[in-house]
Amino acid sequence: MALSSHERPMAPARPPAPPPPAAATEPSLGELVSEIGQDLSQLVRDEIELAKAEMKQESAKAGKAVGMLGGAGYAGHVALLFGSLTMVFALAHVMDAAWAALIVTAVWAVVGGVLYTKGRERLRTVNLKPEQTVDTLKEDARWARHLKS
Repeated sequence: MALSSHERPMAPARPPAPPPPAAATEPSLGELVSEIGQDLSQLVRDEIELAKAEMKQESAKAGKAVGMLGGAGYAGHVALLFGSLTMVFALAHVMDAAWAALIVTAVWAVVGGVLYTKGRERLRTVNLKPEQTVDTLKEDARWARHLKS
């Protein structure tokens, strides 16, 4: 037999809900200053790491360019030495040996000049100023100025 709604037994009462947690208290002035100090310290460390990475990258470029200049000098010297002898002896069959030596020397001087110019061009593309670091430091300074406002 079905019970009507007012004849049904009542469900046991639920325990009251716990009160909401107390609102979080605001940090003290000392805690805020400590957080700012930690943030600034981390910011400086990050900027130093960025500067190191940039300098390493630019130093590698400079090292390669200087290596090319050194290689150009060495190659020029060896080529001048052995190539000159070969060309002088070959041209000596056609003209006086002194004129042959002068022509060969002029050719190798042009080759050395071209190598020097190319190496100097590449060396000029090296930028030792850590651009990203400078930009982020400027951005950080703008950020800090706006905090004071």
